[in-house]
Amino acid sequence: MTQTLTTQRRATLIGAISVFLWGLLALFTQLSGNQIPPFQMLTMTFGIAWLLMMLKGCLLGPSPLRVLRQPLVAWLLGVGGLFGFHVCYFQAMALAPAVEVGLLAYLWPLLIVLFSALLPGQKLHPLHVAGALAALLGCWLLLGKGDTGFDAKYWQGYGLALACALIWSGYSVASRLVARVPTDAVGWFCGATALLGLICHLLWEAPVWPQSLTQWSAVLGLGLGPVGIAFFTWDHGVKHGDLRLLGVLAYGAPLISTLLLVLSGFAQASLSLLLASLLIVGGALVAGVMPSWLQRNRGKGEAATGGQK
Repeated sequence: MTQTLTTQRRATLIGAISVFLWGLLALFTQLSGNQIPPFQMLTMTFGIAWLLMMLKGCLLGPSPLRVLRQPLVAWLLGVGGLFGFHVCYFQAMALAPAVEVGLLAYLWPLLIVLFSALLPGQKLHPLHVAGALAALLGCWLLLGKGDTGFDAKYWQGYGLALACALIWSGYSVASRLVARVPTDAVGWFCGATALLGLICHLLWEAPVWPQSLTQWSAVLGLGLGPVGIAFFTWDHGVKHGDLRLLGVLAYGAPLISTLLLVLSGFAQASLSLLLASLLIVGGALVAGVMPSWLQRNRGKGEAATGGQK
């Protein structure tokens, strides 16, 4: 039992690496010039992620060809999650204001917490929900800055933003059901996503290439970090770690993103940033620490009662 918990904690920590890497997304996007068409960026970054895993497999193993053969359901889940999320997100951004799209799309961590209760052997503590809701409030305060208004005329964009949340939360939770599929297979899912992105780019976009070494370095950083390593560590985390805690910790990504933008001069510090930080960190502590603490103390109380008898 202790070994199982240790393995789960290690996997949760590995999955939490993704949250930090996703926090770099906005900064790297700013440094890339923010002018590259979305499907071209998708193709470039996921192509880098695919090359990264191919190189890793050739140098350290297992052979990329060995992990190519996976069940069809794993391919549908992996490619559907990666490509489906980004397609819906890009289209939502084109059809609705970016702030509202971000607010709706970032329902996915809360949905992970809720959907995790559907998995065999999983239980949902009320504090997990309370922590997720507190972190969600902090996320909305951070992204919305109190100046949002949903307009019914953008309903298509809002629907696609909600689809983003459902796709990514569904992908994350359902990955637990294919836990035997090795994380190295995500490299092939990234390759398929890059190929589909290339098709969409050729159909609908004109290419715009980075104009400086800084912009090329930012694209490389995106492919290696938020799009590359992050998806591999997330895959390991959701398959073997604490899904409920990972869902709450995921709200740290927009917080890290905003803090980095402030430190790099792309954004300004504000009271809303402080309040959002307290809510997100507090929500993570409530969901990550309190249930275990209560369980331990309940166990001690039951042991003491049994001893008195």
